[in-house]
Amino acid sequence: MNIFGRKKLKIGLAFGGGGARGMSHIGVIKAFEEYGLKFDYICGTSVGSIIGAAYASGKTWKELYHIAKTLKVSDIRTSKVFFVPSKTEGIESLMVDTLGDINVEDLKTPFSAVAVDIKTTKELCISHGNLAKAVAGSCCVPGIFQPVEFGDALLCDGGLQNTIPANIPRYFDCDYVIAVDCNSTRTYGTDSTKVLDVLGCTIRTLMKSNAVKGYMCADVMIATDNKRFKSTKLEGIDEMVEAGYHNAIDLMPQIIKIFQGKAKKKHLKDFDKGEIDFI
Repeated sequence: MNIFGRKKLKIGLAFGGGGARGMSHIGVIKAFEEYGLKFDYICGTSVGSIIGAAYASGKTWKELYHIAKTLKVSDIRTSKVFFVPSKTEGIESLMVDTLGDINVEDLKTPFSAVAVDIKTTKELCISHGNLAKAVAGSCCVPGIFQPVEFGDALLCDGGLQNTIPANIPRYFDCDYVIAVDCNSTRTYGTDSTKVLDVLGCTIRTLMKSNAVKGYMCADVMIATDNKRFKSTKLEGIDEMVEAGYHNAIDLMPQIIKIFQGKAKKKHLKDFDKGEIDFI
């Protein structure tokens, strides 16, 4: 049902990273569709760029669910040797097969993929150029995938600097931003003093500090606890979709206020930090 008329406000949507846990994003889109919500701008980091680009192209949650159910890890990660990074051809093929060999600017809804240029260490917001390459670069986890050449840049996973890119829609004049975190339990401690356990906890702590900016910048954060699922395995898709759906439905009263223009606005100057290149 669409309970809103033609809206005057510009509302942005940001999908966060989290590997296979991003399947819960599909459930969030299901909730949006049930309420007839339409966004003016979409962005995404890592798996959020895959889902975000597909959503920006006009794909429905059912279409995304069907793609997810037929997808295999081997379709994405081609290398079977531990510590030998895969090329991103699998991700690029997925995007071309699903959306066509198009540019980012060809999508129905304005969209940006967030990545990091390891040549400059700067965050990149990619709104133009080859869509498959842009998304592959956004998903390029160091050590898992080989960096992606994109013009003069060498792209790696946007999660290195901005795992929930809720600040990005502000640069595109969005009045409100709704963000989606598919990895809300990314951080947990350890009682162990073993080196690997301590290092693992350290990395998780750094990931948490990276995500804080997203929470600060979002007017509404739809956060899903996917801790019981692995970010590297496509198992539990139905459960993740269902969890994302219910998390979005629970927050729908707040989201409706945003679409009605009744929520308090945040301003970019309150949290604008760091260097970002827009291409």
